[in-house]
Amino acid sequence: MIPLHYAPEVAAAKEAGKAIVALESTIITHGMPYPQNVETARLVEGDIRDTGAVPATIAVMDGKLHIGLTDDELDTLAQTKNVAKLSRADMAACIATGGTGATTVAATMIAANLAGIHVFATGGIGGVHKGAETSFDISADLHELAQTPVTVVAAGAKAILDLDKTYEVLETLGVPVIAYGQDMLPAFWSATSPLPAPLRMDTPSDIASAGQMRAAMGLPGGQLITNPIPADAEISAETLAPIIAQALNEAETQGIAAKAVTPFLLGRIFELTDGASLVANIALVRNNARLAAQIACVWTP
Repeated sequence: MIPLHYAPEVAAAKEAGKAIVALESTIITHGMPYPQNVETARLVEGDIRDTGAVPATIAVMDGKLHIGLTDDELDTLAQTKNVAKLSRADMAACIATGGTGATTVAATMIAANLAGIHVFATGGIGGVHKGAETSFDISADLHELAQTPVTVVAAGAKAILDLDKTYEVLETLGVPVIAYGQDMLPAFWSATSPLPAPLRMDTPSDIASAGQMRAAMGLPGGQLITNPIPADAEISAETLAPIIAQALNEAETQGIAAKAVTPFLLGRIFELTDGASLVANIALVRNNARLAAQIACVWTP
């Protein structure tokens, strides 16, 4: 039996039929230092509540799959060292062995689906890393989107990735990629990119309806909603390009690979932008949380 543990707020929301939005936990354990990580997590949860939904931050703690965290649990997770970074491959093993782990996009989608939560807000999804033609470094997030029926709201794929290849894989896998309110895909820290959006929707209601229609048709998988970062928080692609290139070169030189790549790159970009990338990251996550809450609130049970 799956040891699902609902936070009291989430359990009450499920009982009352209220809208719930899932949140990942790697942004807490691998995204920023304490106490900024827990402060940001609480801001994001607050944005969801202010929009009329209930937040459910997901994590594995002591072998239990938590659907929502209390304030004390959130603070404990934020200060725990050496937390595992969980995806589809190792999530069950962590639970079975009584471990503690933070959920990536893929793992959060799995947990959200188990808990009957339709909408999930994150910063950016993983994807095809630059140089994947030789490293084969491709995130499990892409295949999860193709098989798990959860609507994921993100600022697109992370800008450190090969965006062209990432979206090509999503197209091949049959994942709907929907730009919110614009005709081009965003590029995480940048609101726009040269890539045209396969689909555009301008209202949370249309997005919810599209997700429900996929379910009614028996189509597997979820949908990716790419939500541009607010204009006053974005960093231009021209500014970021040489910084990302430097961070990628350093990662290759130091032999950093697999799950360690993304945290290393994000950390170096934070340093090279004098912290501007983290400010932008917080703004885009909060923006995604608000949109996800709006979608959840119009999702018909």
